[in-house]
Amino acid sequence: MTQNTGGQDTRRAARSSTLRPLLAAASMALSVGLAAAPDMAHAQDFRFNSISVEGNQRIEAATIASFIGVARGETVSAAELNDGYQRILASGLFETVEIEPRGNTLVVRVVEFPTVNRITFEGNERLDDETLSAIVQSQSRRVFSPSTAEADAARITEAYSQQGRIAARVQPKVIRRSDNRVDLVFEVFEGGVSEVERIGFAGNQVFSDRRLRRVLETKQAGIFRALVRSDTFIEDRIQFDRQVLRDFYQSRGYVDFRTTGVNAELSEERDAYFITFNVEEGQQFSFGEVTVTSDMPEVDADLFQNAIRLRSGRVYSPTAVETEIARLERLAIREGLSFVRVEPRVTRNDRDLTLDVEFLLTRGERVFVERIDIEGNTTTLDRVVRRQFRVVEGDPFNPREIRESAERVRALGFFNDAQVEAREGSSPQQVVIDVDVEERPTGSLNFGGSYSTSSGFGAAITFSERNFLGRGQQLSLGVTTGVDSSNYSFSFREPAFLGRDVAFNFSINYLETDNASAEYDTAIGNFQTGFTFPVSENGRLNLRYGARYSEITELDASVGSIIREEAARGEVWDSFVGYRYSYDTRRTGLNPNAGVLLEFGQDFAGLGGDSTYIESTLRAVAQTRVLSDEVTLRATLEAGALSYSSGSSRVTDRFALGPNRMRGFEGGGIGPREVGPGDVNDPLGGNYFAVARFEAEFPLPVPEEYGISAGVFYDIGSLWGLEETNANVLYEDFTARQVIGVSLFWNTPLGPLRFNFSEALSSEEFDETQSFDLTISTQF
Repeated sequence: MTQNTGGQDTRRAARSSTLRPLLAAASMALSVGLAAAPDMAHAQDFRFNSISVEGNQRIEAATIASFIGVARGETVSAAELNDGYQRILASGLFETVEIEPRGNTLVVRVVEFPTVNRITFEGNERLDDETLSAIVQSQSRRVFSPSTAEADAARITEAYSQQGRIAARVQPKVIRRSDNRVDLVFEVFEGGVSEVERIGFAGNQVFSDRRLRRVLETKQAGIFRALVRSDTFIEDRIQFDRQVLRDFYQSRGYVDFRTTGVNAELSEERDAYFITFNVEEGQQFSFGEVTVTSDMPEVDADLFQNAIRLRSGRVYSPTAVETEIARLERLAIREGLSFVRVEPRVTRNDRDLTLDVEFLLTRGERVFVERIDIEGNTTTLDRVVRRQFRVVEGDPFNPREIRESAERVRALGFFNDAQVEAREGSSPQQVVIDVDVEERPTGSLNFGGSYSTSSGFGAAITFSERNFLGRGQQLSLGVTTGVDSSNYSFSFREPAFLGRDVAFNFSINYLETDNASAEYDTAIGNFQTGFTFPVSENGRLNLRYGARYSEITELDASVGSIIREEAARGEVWDSFVGYRYSYDTRRTGLNPNAGVLLEFGQDFAGLGGDSTYIESTLRAVAQTRVLSDEVTLRATLEAGALSYSSGSSRVTDRFALGPNRMRGFEGGGIGPREVGPGDVNDPLGGNYFAVARFEAEFPLPVPEEYGISAGVFYDIGSLWGLEETNANVLYEDFTARQVIGVSLFWNTPLGPLRFNFSEALSSEEFDETQSFDLTISTQF
């Protein structure tokens, strides 16, 4: 905060001259001029040979005379003189103005407003001087205007209101200086943040208050109110929440939903709001008959009808309709049909609560894209923004495609705001697309710590840049150390290789571990590069090449013969090619309550290296919400197989099951294990694993602002299979383990934490169970 020079007492005494006397003086001058008007009214007109200006210091007399508009020797009326007087006042240059006819001379006496010497701010902490200086319109070395200063105070107050500080007050004051100058000081009382103490709903019956509050951008003040800013009352955010509520209900078939009003009551202390959304839900509608028609003879409507994926009986959603329109328009382009537009026509059937949708194929206007103009991107290259558009100069103009392109630009995460608008170009048949973006920082340098029940405390340093050199590339470097491990990583990703919808990735990782449970150390290095590209609307395919280095060292005396034989091989190098296919229905989101993710991949080693094998992995996840979206049900299946045709696997190559894949057991806690004399107890991992996880998440009857919910889970799985074994190896065959447990979820400013409390229903004698673990909660 900037401070004025000079003694504090002197400044306070001088500040007794505020804006109020200046405004009062201007009002008094106006009354003097009006009082003179009756005297002038007795004479119907005046004629002056000269105009005498008194009191002016900076403003030229000729300038003041020009405001009056009276020419020498010209006859003027009293009303015209009063108009001239008003023009002088309206110039905003004078604190007081008087005009007096004196014979053939018109005398004009003025007192000029002072000039602003400097502008300072006091009492501001949340908004710095630089921010406030950009808000005010008063300027140094310009004529002081009381009305402008008052307007500046209102602007500052509004800026604080946008941060939720509605109790903020701003008082503009002046300090008189020599040579008719003043220092303008804005005294700021920021006040406290007006939080949202409670959010309620009236009229909702299908969805509970708790469920609807999760939809809103505005949140209730919770126990972390000092760190969370989404619980601050901001009026614009409330308006956004109204639209969010509408989208939420309409995506679930409630097409008649509307918010009839929002009541925001301020507490007596003016530090908290109580907000109530008054809603009307209406009835839930489903899709009725879905048809495709065409008013163009050359278009085969049956071809487009077969491409429709919407089926009768599905809950109605505008998003699903938009998705079908986009699919039909893409089909038209593939069929060589230009300027085809799809117009949805919805027929309402109140009797059976269905909506018939007719997709009409019609000929659109012949309008072309003339050019795409991009502004506001000082760091991001034009091509990064331009490649989010599926159209180029000369292509037919499609408003829907432009809207989708705008969403892709916003989804990049490089901009605070991105506005995309279309305007007429050089002719009515040409359109210019204007893209106006506001960039934001995309890099981060993080220093942090971590704790795991399996590896203890650790420290981490990471650097990441999501828009490297403005090319849209992702770059990250990381160093993570723990009690018994160190991990060094580097990764690079180019999302549009050679300007195509193909992502190129490159990563290197080196991990050193001091495995206290097995009493040996490991060193593992991984290199991988590849390409990922779409193969269908929901499918992606990754093709990759990788190399792997592993070594087992520093064996303890208690290590068994299996690991000793594996460590005796020394350094092992593997070279492989592979693929991974993923199918994710969340990319289209036709059902907002459910989603399916399927991933399958294989690596084929043998292109050089020390061994030949095939490693296959599978992951399938299905999720849905029930009981008015209050309860989330999730099922996950994971499996893997490792098959060697030359060489054999080591403990560093085989699969392991721990809390990340199967709760209730420590890392390496189940599966093949060598147990023998001399305290030998070595988990060996397995060539095969299969795990099924089932869980449900639900709210708890505690204040929602605590951010606490709960869940229950059931896991069943096994780890088995070795190439080489001996009489001391146990659990080499498939033996299922089962675990049940409860989870506690806690949303904190540090991240969503998950506390798992588990109990093994079935386990073997040497399995290592784990009744509690703390992790970062991940979302499907």
